[in-house]
Amino acid sequence: MTTISEKVSPTRTTRPVSKRVSQSVFDGSRLRVVLLVDVYDGAQQQFLEAYEQLCNQVAQVPGHVSDQLCQSIENPSQWLITSEWESAPPFLAWVNSEEHVQMVKPLHNCVRDTRSLRFHVVRETRGPAADSVRVLQAEPRMGDGVIRHALTFTVRPGSEAKVAKILADYASPKAIVDDTTRLIRTSLFMHGNRVVRAIEVRGELMAALRHVARQPEVRAVEEAINPYLEQERDLNDQESARVFFTRAALPAVHHVSVDELAEGERHALYYPARPGCGMRLAELLAQHDETAVEDPASPVLHSTVFQRDDVVVRLVEHRPGEAVDVTPAQALTALLDGDAVRMQLITDRRSPDA
Repeated sequence: MTTISEKVSPTRTTRPVSKRVSQSVFDGSRLRVVLLVDVYDGAQQQFLEAYEQLCNQVAQVPGHVSDQLCQSIENPSQWLITSEWESAPPFLAWVNSEEHVQMVKPLHNCVRDTRSLRFHVVRETRGPAADSVRVLQAEPRMGDGVIRHALTFTVRPGSEAKVAKILADYASPKAIVDDTTRLIRTSLFMHGNRVVRAIEVRGELMAALRHVARQPEVRAVEEAINPYLEQERDLNDQESARVFFTRAALPAVHHVSVDELAEGERHALYYPARPGCGMRLAELLAQHDETAVEDPASPVLHSTVFQRDDVVVRLVEHRPGEAVDVTPAQALTALLDGDAVRMQLITDRRSPDA
């Protein structure tokens, strides 16, 4: 007699669940950028004119494919800009450049808020008229729900010790931002007069950054280091603060992890790139770490590569007591403008209520 269980238990083949986490801008696939824009009431025409001027300039940027501007049919203050790029690296090189900072200034007087989202194209459906060759991401990457970002800036030579003390002594802000966003971890490093602050967030990055900026204890620290900054800023002036933090942004371009729950010793490694070589240097580091986590003998547990222009920082966690090469491949040396170095840890804080 055939039992019920025999009738309803077909043979299934399932992939084993991998604990490995990986994210990268170096897939070579097309990039779709979505910018949500909230325009001040009455400023719609001003915004449209500013956009038309901007899009003519963006069309000349290498790697740019197309743009679309859309206005909400329900709320005329809400706009959507979508753009397509040949791949992520040329977009990041442009959006993190001084050229971009100057290019978008006309938008600031008419825009209340923006939110930028970046996606690799994994699959698409195209009609019979489509004839261009398009590179798509080969397969989905497995994430851990954590957004990684960093900020970097320089302080006046001779002030490093004072700045380090100020940055080490601050009171941690509340980890809970809202129902969906939490601060997880903040690690702060210095090398010479360069400061790097690495941030991990679960939820929405911009919401977390705004939350942190509003906290009195954080605001006090920011005001305390103002006199020592090489790039002057006025946090009470919205435009000054916006330009400073735009220039300070150090995006994560690659992250790989053997197991998100595995913990190790955390170090930041600074790689000063030769002019124009930052992105290539970051890509080689990413390739090395992708290979490293596949090797059971490798000490690397987690690695995040941050890059902006010619500043490259590799944040590595490795098994306790095991060393990680600062310059893991000979090919890197030709791209370096000086020696790669281990940065000094100033503070590393986990959020207990995250």
